[in-house]
Amino acid sequence: MIDNKLYLVLMGLPARGKSTLAIRLQETLRKNRIPAKIFNNGNLRRKHLPAKDTFSAEFYHPENKAARLLRNNFALANIKMAKSYLAGSGQVAILDAANVTRTRRKIIEENLDNHPVLFIECLNDDEEILSLIIEAKTKLPEFSRLARKKAQVEFLKRIKNYQMVYTPLKDERNYFRLDSLQNKIFEEILTDKIPLHLLIKDILVTDMVKNLFLIRHAQTRFNVIDRIGGDSTLTARGIMQAKALGRFFQKHEISYIFTSNKKRTTQTARAIAERQKDCKIISLKEFDEINGGICEGLTYKDIEKNMPEVFNARKANKYHYAYPQGESYAMMKPRVEAGLKKVFFLNRHAQNIMIVGHQAVNRMILARFLFRREEDVPYIYIPQDQF
Repeated sequence: MIDNKLYLVLMGLPARGKSTLAIRLQETLRKNRIPAKIFNNGNLRRKHLPAKDTFSAEFYHPENKAARLLRNNFALANIKMAKSYLAGSGQVAILDAANVTRTRRKIIEENLDNHPVLFIECLNDDEEILSLIIEAKTKLPEFSRLARKKAQVEFLKRIKNYQMVYTPLKDERNYFRLDSLQNKIFEEILTDKIPLHLLIKDILVTDMVKNLFLIRHAQTRFNVIDRIGGDSTLTARGIMQAKALGRFFQKHEISYIFTSNKKRTTQTARAIAERQKDCKIISLKEFDEINGGICEGLTYKDIEKNMPEVFNARKANKYHYAYPQGESYAMMKPRVEAGLKKVFFLNRHAQNIMIVGHQAVNRMILARFLFRREEDVPYIYIPQDQF
C-alpha cells in the first residue's frame, strides 16, 4: 500500500522565512485539494505563556533548563497534534519551529515514525533582509511592552542562543537544504519514498505573490523638462497624482510598498501609505532607476546634440547599450531580479503588495511576468498616471 501522508518539518534560525514558507506550502497544497495544516511551536507558546515570560532572550538560552523543558513540552504537544491530524483526514502536517538541534529532530523522527518525515532547512544570510525581518518580528506579542530598539536587541540575542546549538541537516533520512531568499535547493537527500515530493519541490523553488500592484512614481520636476535620472522631487501635479493613487487604493489593504531609494518613489509611496491602516514602506537600492552615467541630468535633446554617438548607439540597441559610466537594461536585469527576490521574501504572504518604481525598472519587472523579448523591453509603455 502506497503511503500518501507526510510530515513536513521546517528547520532553521529565527528570521529565515520558515513561517512564510509554511503558509506557502499549506495554501498551495490546499489549492491542490490536499488537506494540510501548520503546527507552529511559537504560536502554541504564545497561547499558553504570558509575554512577560518569553520576551527575554534568556528564555531561549540552551542552558536555561526550566525554559528548555517548557519549549520541549510545546514541541511534543505539536508533534502529538500533528500525528493525530494525519491519523484522521489530514494528509500533510507541517511542523513550523526552529528544530536546530539533532536531539530535537531525533525526537521528531522517533515520535512520527508512522509516515515519512521530510525536513526543510531554511538558510539566508542577507544582512539587509535579516534586519528588515527582525524589525517586523519586534511586533510579535511578546515584545508589545518593549521599545522597538530594545525588542530588536532581545531578538538578536535570541538568534545567537539558537546559533550556539545549531546543527545543520546531515544525518536525517530525508531533507532539502534551501536558500529561502533565492528559492534554490542546494542539497537534496531522499532516502525514503516521499509522497508529493515533486509538488513540494516545485513550491520551494517557485516565486509566489498574490496581488502585486506596479506603479510608476508621480510627475517630477525632471519629467516636466525631460531630464533623465537625478533625484528630483514631485511637482504640484505629481503630488496630486500621488494623492489620487492614495484615495484609489484606500479600498485595498496594502501591507507593503517597496520603492527605490529615490525621493520621487518614496514621496509617491508615502501618499499611498498615509491612507492605509498598517502599511510599511521598504526602500530597496535594487529598484533605483537605470544609471545614466555621464548623461544623468541631461535632456534627450542635449544628448542628441552634444553626444550624437551616444544617442545613436543607444537608439540602435537600447536594451544592451550602456550609458558611458552608467548602465544598460541588460546590466539592470540582475539587480532588479534581486530586488524582486527580496520583495517575494519580505512580503510575508500578504494579500496585496505594491512596488513604486521607475520607468526602466518597471519595464524590467513587467517583462519578467509578460515574457517579453529583450529588444521589446525598452519600449513597454509605462505611464505616470496609470498602473
